Amino acid sequence: MSHIDPRIAQMKFANRKPVGNLADPRLRYNYLNREIGTLPPDNREGFRWVSELAYKNIHRIVTRGWCTTELAEAGYGITDFLFVNWQARIPLIEEKAVLDYCMILGLDDGLSNPALIARLIVRGKSYLTQACGGSILAFGHAYASYDSTGQMFTKYVAKVEEGMSLDEAAKLCVKECQKEIHFGISKLYAKDPAPRKLLDFAEKKLSAVSSIKKMAFIPFVNALEKAAKAELGNDVCVDMIGALSACMCDLGFTTDGAWVLMAVTRAIAAGAHGLEEMEREGQDVLGQTLTPKEWYDGPADRPVPSLKERENIAGGQYQTPQEWRAAWLKKMDLKGTGYSVDFVIEDPKKAAMKQHKKK
Repeated sequence: MSHIDPRIAQMKFANRKPVGNLADPRLRYNYLNREIGTLPPDNREGFRWVSELAYKNIHRIVTRGWCTTELAEAGYGITDFLFVNWQARIPLIEEKAVLDYCMILGLDDGLSNPALIARLIVRGKSYLTQACGGSILAFGHAYASYDSTGQMFTKYVAKVEEGMSLDEAAKLCVKECQKEIHFGISKLYAKDPAPRKLLDFAEKKLSAVSSIKKMAFIPFVNALEKAAKAELGNDVCVDMIGALSACMCDLGFTTDGAWVLMAVTRAIAAGAHGLEEMEREGQDVLGQTLTPKEWYDGPADRPVPSLKERENIAGGQYQTPQEWRAAWLKKMDLKGTGYSVDFVIEDPKKAAMKQHKKK
């Protein structure tokens, strides 16, 4: 076959030296006689990777039948891709707006377990990406219990679909689940309107497409909040976990899918805690201050421009090499950016050799 590199063809029949336990006869395949490379033994394209959801070859990546490059070129964004990957469909414009809202709110993170883990890892002089990745490991059944909350909502929404009234299902949920940590109704947001604003926004958007998209979880959460206030007092209200779970379920995501997506976005917030640990607590990376402490609280508040106004904002694309060079040098002087952080750690073997030569 002319398209196969002769060097690969030769390697396929060469005697191979066993590595580790790869020559163990208990393995399911004979490693020593296994083909090398990804080239298929037929006339297909030179490379092709296939899964239940997607395939990839030397030309493109296709997920759920759509070419990802073509989607991006057509103007679809990251939340569109989430619907494509998780639900095999392109979302309605209203659905995309609701998921954008959910994921932006998911960036918030108080002094939670993931935040504490991020801060602890940063103290070890590790990469900031390691701190963010480690923070995700703290997500479980108790904290950010989107999966548990979503399953609870699903159980009582099913009762409504079987004929129980919305108010009866909500009262039953309060009676059976009010002491659960994943209840979704609490005192945490008694003074913070964010969960209620999210629910109102989602309800308004999805009501506009009610002929296509039927809501079930948001109406249930509204009834649950009403029933909880009657039973537990007016100081309880739907919290962020309850609001996010209801919205994600009405968007068509599975309960564990909602948990995964929110966990990833909140890891970014944990990164902010990592930065604070390095800067405010005196744990600067390799002795270099990322952001002056007096700047850390950010600039003054600014109004959010309308989408119409955004059309008149100059883009970030430079027209000449001179413009690009000037902007590059300006960014290098900014504190608190990747340009001022040196994460290159010298190979310890080389460092030891230098010490040896000095002696």
